[in-house]
Amino acid sequence: MSENPILEVRDLKMHFPVKEGIFMRTGKYNKAVDGVSLKIKPGETLGLVGESGCGKSTLGRCITRLYNPTAGQIRFEGKDITHIRGRELHPYRQNIQMIFQDPMESLNSRHTVGDILQEPFIIHKICDKASRQKRVVELLEIVGLPARSVTRYPFEFSGGQRQRIGIARAIALNPRLIICDEPVSALDVSIQSQILNLLIELQKEFNLSYLFIAHDLAVVKHISDRIAIMYLGKLVGEGEGETIYQNAKHPYTQSLISAIPIPNPHHEVKRQVLSGDVPSPIDPPSGCSFHPRCPRVMDECKVKTPKLIPLKEHAEQDVACLLYT
Repeated sequence: MSENPILEVRDLKMHFPVKEGIFMRTGKYNKAVDGVSLKIKPGETLGLVGESGCGKSTLGRCITRLYNPTAGQIRFEGKDITHIRGRELHPYRQNIQMIFQDPMESLNSRHTVGDILQEPFIIHKICDKASRQKRVVELLEIVGLPARSVTRYPFEFSGGQRQRIGIARAIALNPRLIICDEPVSALDVSIQSQILNLLIELQKEFNLSYLFIAHDLAVVKHISDRIAIMYLGKLVGEGEGETIYQNAKHPYTQSLISAIPIPNPHHEVKRQVLSGDVPSPIDPPSGCSFHPRCPRVMDECKVKTPKLIPLKEHAEQDVACLLYT
């Protein structure tokens, strides 16, 4: 695997203005993403995990440039794409695609599957009508759907089948990177494994890179090479998948791992239950944002903000925690 990253995000921020008062003036900001840096290598899957509302999906939308970041830098294949607009974005939209959480919401219910899958080729002006129709049939075959699906509408399919259509649309233009925004969380458990296995097969066949966003560490473990843990707009941990699961150092990561269900009912697991809810990103806590819920909180955690640094004894794991500084 090449050491040069296909995607590099540097200190990325996405702050949404919050309007207040009679005159709807901007008084505060929702700091959905607040200084995130990460890298993804070609052919690699980086799992991004965290509770709902921590900024995972917002980060994915910034990378695909559905949102214009407030600050920071996004580099794709070595080129800065943070501030490009309009037609300049077309080549990158072709190479960076997204699979959404709810396929019913992301697919146009008034269009047939054939129309939906032809749309990317029309937008990017790739091939003629006959070639597009042939490619659509090929895409359906790749994701395990029959050719007759082209004349049917999204509501005629099950949730798993609709997600296969979403995946077919994502790979239509042969992208290099796909942002998977909780692609299996709305599906039954039995269907989840089928979709995950399909994504793994497609990655091997087309040398795809994934940013796999989820809140379920058990799902992420199945597909990810490396894992990044996100909390309240920041990364609090990152490392090799097996290292994170076997020897997580950050208290938040430890809590998430302890919550993974164990198939054996006779096997007792000591759960680390967090108190309270995730704080508001509009008024985040001072110091370490996790300190109000941390079972190992110290006085300095309330005033000092930790940085994501590599652990000396675990070079394959980075942690943002004052316990290790």
